Amino acid sequence: MRLAKETSRSDLLHAGFELGILLKGLHAALEVLGGVLLMFVSPELLGGLIHALTQNELAEDPRDYLANLILRASQQYSISTQHFGVMYLLSDGAVQVILVVLLWKKKLWAYPLGVAMLVLFIVFQTARWTSTHSAWLTAFTLLDLVLIWFTIAEYRKLKRRQAEGKREN
Repeated sequence: MRLAKETSRSDLLHAGFELGILLKGLHAALEVLGGVLLMFVSPELLGGLIHALTQNELAEDPRDYLANLILRASQQYSISTQHFGVMYLLSDGAVQVILVVLLWKKKLWAYPLGVAMLVLFIVFQTARWTSTHSAWLTAFTLLDLVLIWFTIAEYRKLKRRQAEGKREN
């Protein structure tokens, strides 16, 4: 009975790890794509696009909260913001894609590295959150915390299997 319960928990943790890695991989791929696309979105282009999209709504209701929020956000988008965004998205996305591939291939040395990188992302996201209070940063940070837990559980399971395999030989 106890073995079945441990196996069930282990299977659940493994499924959570694989789902987390899949989600992290999709997020990383979207970051890389976003970084590439952001290279071509100059502040002038974004400002013109946002102005065109919000013009009718603001003509109907000049105090429309969402339209004004989007318009103000686009006005704060500068060339330095664009450069930071491109570098952040490309570097963060590329590192995460590489880690996801290594974890998916069960490279044992990549698990501690993956946990360390997730901790660094959490530190950066938390520091960034203090100025933005972004719900997305909160969600990504929580996902990273859960993924750390799953990664450690998966790493321990693989180490245990590796040790059992060495004992049998």
